[in-house]
Amino acid sequence: MSNRPSPDDIGLCLMVGIPNPTLDTETRRILADLQPGGIILFQRNYTDPDTLRALCTDIHALAPEHPPLIALDAEGGRVHRLSPPFTHFPPALQIGQTGSPQLAYEVGVALGRELHSVGIDIDFAPVLDVYSNPENTVIGDRAFGPDPQRVAEFGCALAAGLRAAGVLPCGKHFPGHGATVIDSHDDLPYDERDRTILEAVDLPPFQAAIAQEIELLMTAHVVYPALDPQQPASLSSVIMNDLLRKRLGFQGVIVSDDLEMGAIVRHSSVAAAAVQALSAGADLLLVCRSLERARSARDACRQAMQQGVLAEERVTEAQRRIERLKQRLADRPSLPLPAIGAPEHARLVDTIVRQARA
Repeated sequence: MSNRPSPDDIGLCLMVGIPNPTLDTETRRILADLQPGGIILFQRNYTDPDTLRALCTDIHALAPEHPPLIALDAEGGRVHRLSPPFTHFPPALQIGQTGSPQLAYEVGVALGRELHSVGIDIDFAPVLDVYSNPENTVIGDRAFGPDPQRVAEFGCALAAGLRAAGVLPCGKHFPGHGATVIDSHDDLPYDERDRTILEAVDLPPFQAAIAQEIELLMTAHVVYPALDPQQPASLSSVIMNDLLRKRLGFQGVIVSDDLEMGAIVRHSSVAAAAVQALSAGADLLLVCRSLERARSARDACRQAMQQGVLAEERVTEAQRRIERLKQRLADRPSLPLPAIGAPEHARLVDTIVRQARA
């Protein structure tokens, strides 16, 4: 990639979903046109480990010199994309109830080994949200608990475990989704708390992860009037650039949450949101369901670059961060196989369940 981005390279800033467990002819054709920076996988893409491994191999081979990143959401608990023989790890809240960050680290290692063994590059975990509102159903037991320091300690431990196993962690959902009531999958939530509370409760886990040099952080589709009264975090330069980059010093990749979620599409088009998110400071834009919507996002960003609405410098910055991620993955350790469903992983699950009940 040259130092000066071309509108034709804008697909590198997209991570897209695909429809099937294999790359059919039509999907290959669309991906060849899009040239996305990454692919995100879901349950619809999984049948068995061998087929998944073959899919990941095929995805990486789409662009051998700059292979797309492959990611999924594997948190444990109810956010679990891969059925047996993959190990189903407990939710974060249960891990937090053990009181042992070491167990969180061991979950990260075990989870990372299983994902790495089939070719997954990024896990959209840990959840760094603080469970500060019992009525919050979108986060709930996905958080390590209601105490910011515990969330920070356990989240960083799980992230370190993933990294040790060769999978890049992505903390979410900045600057914190734990106090909302509305589910951002359905519509746009507002967090009306004042800035002092946000900084005392929600930011510490992200600050701890940044100090650990976490590679990726995902933004929340939530409006925080105390920070930016107009835009959700995922579209806000005040939150992504001024707060996350300049004040907190985050140097990694900023990932938008899925731009097809209700919080976005009930108020904007995916194409318009893509331009706004990238302009405001996001580096990697998730479009998880529709490849046609992904193409519309690509086309809108391309046109915005051509018209000078989207600055070339902003796109160059994003692309360089994504390329640095790929370079880190090229040096990741090789692990003994197979790791999927290893007996020691089942024993780890049993240990967590017992200690959480104690």
